[in-house]
Amino acid sequence: MARSTHVRTSDGTRLHAVVEGPDDAPLTVVLAHGWTLTHASWAAQVAALTATGAEHPVRTVTYDQRGHGRSERGAAVLSIDLLGDDLARVLAQTAPEGPVVLVGHSMGGMTVMALAASRPELFGGRVVGVLLTGTSAGGLSVPPPGRVPGLARAVRRGQGAFLAHAARHPARFERLRRLAPPTAALHRRQVRGFLFGVRPPRQAVLECARMIHDTPIEVIAAFFPAIMTHDKSRALSALSGVPVSILCGSLDKLTPVSHTRALAAALPHARVHIEAGCGHMLQTERPDVVSGRLRELVADVHPAVPRTEVGP
Repeated sequence: MARSTHVRTSDGTRLHAVVEGPDDAPLTVVLAHGWTLTHASWAAQVAALTATGAEHPVRTVTYDQRGHGRSERGAAVLSIDLLGDDLARVLAQTAPEGPVVLVGHSMGGMTVMALAASRPELFGGRVVGVLLTGTSAGGLSVPPPGRVPGLARAVRRGQGAFLAHAARHPARFERLRRLAPPTAALHRRQVRGFLFGVRPPRQAVLECARMIHDTPIEVIAAFFPAIMTHDKSRALSALSGVPVSILCGSLDKLTPVSHTRALAAALPHARVHIEAGCGHMLQTERPDVVSGRLRELVADVHPAVPRTEVGP
């Protein structure tokens, strides 16, 4: 049964979290979602891990990143490093002992890398495995191979300028948003074209559109430069001592395959899977693929590992 709880961050912000699975499970899986999404984007993976009769019983923790879903934004300047600190608090308050697998999608993957940068001692200790999907260690402002550099930079600048303008006039932008609700065909076409691949499930597109629509424009705008300037390539060595799985859709437009290949080059021991015909929302577009890879990782690390405590 799912249990809602709250996590208090270092700056006093309250994050909404959901715990599922038996409290005495020998392993906890903590899943961090991406930009403009919520903890619900992991519903299929949580169901797969906590299903009755699962071979490797686990406890799962999902949470809404600050400013998303039911979590407060707080007064601090939004950054990926701040999200890494938030994740440390989530671990300390929802999984204070026992081994943990960390899972991150997109900005959630960057959150895991930020934690690795600030708390490398956790990896290979408390953290016994990591799964990253549709994410990047940095360089998202650099045009990927095959793109026209000038055009790609112009698109990024245009996106940044649009979001900055919307953040300065949030009320006006929110009124415009209401003209194109998630159920509107135009909205769904935009979400499908930007975030999904070939023939995605209709319900997955609609649920994604709803999450994006419900995320305040100020939060979307504030995280855009944070994501563009994120660079944790030097922190990846902290992951070298734990099993790592890296997944990506072959048609991912937000974090193209080149970023997955860069992660794989930095972590040559990692298992890498590129799903053909799939976009950025791999865990909802092809949920069985992500759930299957996550179950494999859980099977690899499911323990008897001595319980140790972790502080905030």
